[in-house]
Amino acid sequence: MAPGSSIVTVVPESDCGDDDGLSEALGGIRLDVDSASKPWSTSLANVALSSLSGLNDLLECPVCTNSMRPPILQCPNGHTICSSCKHRVENHCPTCCQELGNIRCLALEKVAEQLQLPCKYQSMGCTEIHPYKNKLKHEEFCRFRPYNCPYAGSECLITGDVPFLVSHLINDHKVDLHEGCTFNHRYVKPNPYEVENATWMLTVFKCFGQHFCLHFEAFLLGMAPVYMAFLRFMGEESEAQGFGYSLEVGGGARKLTWQGTPWSIRDSHRKVRDSFDGLIIHRNMALFFSGGGRQELKLRVTGRIWREQGQ
Repeated sequence: MAPGSSIVTVVPESDCGDDDGLSEALGGIRLDVDSASKPWSTSLANVALSSLSGLNDLLECPVCTNSMRPPILQCPNGHTICSSCKHRVENHCPTCCQELGNIRCLALEKVAEQLQLPCKYQSMGCTEIHPYKNKLKHEEFCRFRPYNCPYAGSECLITGDVPFLVSHLINDHKVDLHEGCTFNHRYVKPNPYEVENATWMLTVFKCFGQHFCLHFEAFLLGMAPVYMAFLRFMGEESEAQGFGYSLEVGGGARKLTWQGTPWSIRDSHRKVRDSFDGLIIHRNMALFFSGGGRQELKLRVTGRIWREQGQ
């Protein structure tokens, strides 16, 4: 519970004797995050949160462990399961093995329809409260939900907020962190012909109080090897739209430039790469920029990040 919050309504025992009374009482259960703190709120909050925790357990599907939403099925012995898991248990109750059939638990469905609960990302800063039936949809797109690790060199399963992921990239993936809005990187590879699905480098930049991931890698585009550099913003897409960036590579009195808007790390590294939304250098051009020797790849990529006007 957020500091200073309180429970504004609890379920009285006298209201639980019939469905209408239960419905009316449950409809009032919510966390009021804007209410002023009261001397008696701590003990009352503990009781109410305990009740909400028990209801959450009651609404948890025993198969997928997600919160059940109508239609909620039950076996002849009263054990419940979400309808989407019925086929997974071959129409038999996972608790008592009785055949499930199509019996719905209307009382539990009514409980689910009346509850209002805080977002599960409340501890990460979300203060929104939603009816139970809308809670899962909100959490799927909640801006406070954790980000996936943006490292592209492995299928890293770590998630967290931006400060945690920056620390994780530095300590666990040994990624370099640079402060500033301009960069000048040199990429060297002894054998420029070994490029298939080779991820080369990720660098993190701290700029305007935000963090950005600069990716540079080689992969096959059809049968042709290419090199690509692009920038991702460590935050939401709506925030990423407030920034722009440019990349430049050159050599032999020639240069190739790119200008665009960084993607959010909400979008996977592969999605960004497969969109080709970045600086793309074909191998022959890359070897030309490297000096034309064709024995070693030596590319210097420069660029800068800026804040768009009006942001």
